[in-house]
Amino acid sequence: MKSIDTALYEGLRAEAQKTPRRRVHHCLHASPDDPVQRLVVEMEPGTYIRPHRHRRSPKWELFLCLAGRGSVLLFDDAGRLTEKVAIVVGGPRYGVEIPAGVWHTLIIDERGTLLVEIKPGPYAPLPEEDFASWAPAEGEAVATEFEAALHGLPVGKAVLL
Repeated sequence: MKSIDTALYEGLRAEAQKTPRRRVHHCLHASPDDPVQRLVVEMEPGTYIRPHRHRRSPKWELFLCLAGRGSVLLFDDAGRLTEKVAIVVGGPRYGVEIPAGVWHTLIIDERGTLLVEIKPGPYAPLPEEDFASWAPAEGEAVATEFEAALHGLPVGKAVLL
């Protein structure tokens, strides 16, 4: 049996705070080839996940919040925010399932945010066309500014840098 417990959380949290990406994951599935991918992900404010979609290999994604607070952001093809949904430990919304093919990202609002991510496998890296051309790549200098702008972005608007 595999457990998601305080020791795992504290270990992931300490590691995430040291990494430049400000997030780490722990796989519960045995192999990238598993038909269901299950991860525990600890994320800190400032982590940047480039908006993307799973169109070429259509996959939904489910996120459940176990600690902290984050938001799932959905976008149209032009990069305009269409929906922003907070997921918070203790609710009122604990998690969301993102449909396949929808542009999305997550932003993290509280230190020590712990999410469970579940999606169909097997794992395959996203092709470049499944990353938003209107958003900077992870590691680009402007990515930090883009991520910060997402926090205050109103529905119907796009980040303009």
